[in-house]
Amino acid sequence: MHTTPHDWISTPITEAILRGALDLERTAHGILPHRLPAAARAQCADPQLAMAEAQPAGVRLAFRTRATAVELDTLPTKRVYSGAPPLPDGVYDLLVDGRPAGRSSVSGGNVLTIDMAAATAESTPGAPGTLRFSGLPEGVKDVEIWLPHNETTELLALRTDAPVEPVPDRGRRVWLHHGSSISHGSYAASPTTTWPALAASLGGVELINLGLAGSALLDPFTARTLRDTPADLISVKIGINLVNTDLMRLRAFGPAVHGFLDTVREGHPTTPLLVVSPILCPIHEDTPGPSSPDLSALGAGRLSFRAMGDPAERASGKLSLGVIRDELARLVRERAAEDPNLHHLDGRELYGPADSAELPLPDRLHPDAATHRLMGERFAERAFTAGGPFAK
Repeated sequence: MHTTPHDWISTPITEAILRGALDLERTAHGILPHRLPAAARAQCADPQLAMAEAQPAGVRLAFRTRATAVELDTLPTKRVYSGAPPLPDGVYDLLVDGRPAGRSSVSGGNVLTIDMAAATAESTPGAPGTLRFSGLPEGVKDVEIWLPHNETTELLALRTDAPVEPVPDRGRRVWLHHGSSISHGSYAASPTTTWPALAASLGGVELINLGLAGSALLDPFTARTLRDTPADLISVKIGINLVNTDLMRLRAFGPAVHGFLDTVREGHPTTPLLVVSPILCPIHEDTPGPSSPDLSALGAGRLSFRAMGDPAERASGKLSLGVIRDELARLVRERAAEDPNLHHLDGRELYGPADSAELPLPDRLHPDAATHRLMGERFAERAFTAGGPFAK
């Protein structure tokens, strides 16, 4: 798959040089990083969750080397939404000593064709491809290759023109974050420019991103994953998926949040824990879910969503974002009386009404690349600076 004349050195892809993944599955082709452990995956057969947790948001190869050229063989799985515009190839970001140094993609691969109207998906196998970065600076350096945040990626082989060793521990704190597709990355331009990745870079911390598109649903197995994952800082962003799946009512929501936080606290009794409520989403501020693809927009070649509920249904306990924000603020305030390391952030501080006017959500649910940058900067300012819950 490679034709250049370098004397390549192959390095096995193991936990020693892979960060941000909680499990590595050996496949017929190579290594598939997972962001949920096998025990959690075994407890839910939802194909949306399976797709989301296997997309390597925040997962990156990290190694120290004198190499000036790097090749990575991968087998991506591309998504195609029937009737919608084609998605761009997933992006790989190269960092050298923490600074952006390149960006590329791998063409080909498997194809997953999703028909949102019929709620079906069909897989077509494809061939692997090779990612290549050359012209890296001379001398010893720390190299990171961030995998596409929204494209399932099997890792087949890593080659360099000089030996590779793991990056030494820099003493950085580990930030463990859980949220929805917005935390997963939605329409961010690349894996290092999702809002959590940007915030982590600004905050000088190591990110483990458990943003799970469509699957931030207060699942007990996710709470246990957070409980069992070593971390110095933890945040959970709760709300939008509970509305757009119409999964539960207010009576269940409060106890479910308590149970989720109780489980996290079993493994992290005093770790700073930040609960973040939903960012502004005009279609669901007062209107409950579920969300549904707008078929008229699909017919015009655009992907867009609409709210299917009725504001009057809030009286019977259906959840809107406004209801969820009020309940989360109350729960955190009451719990914080006995848990001084528990904190709350209103998501509208990251993206609110004024931002919506300037940077509307392109499909009415997900922020675009510019909004990810804005959210990352605002989260870093509110969480990591002096007086913030994650300040040193």
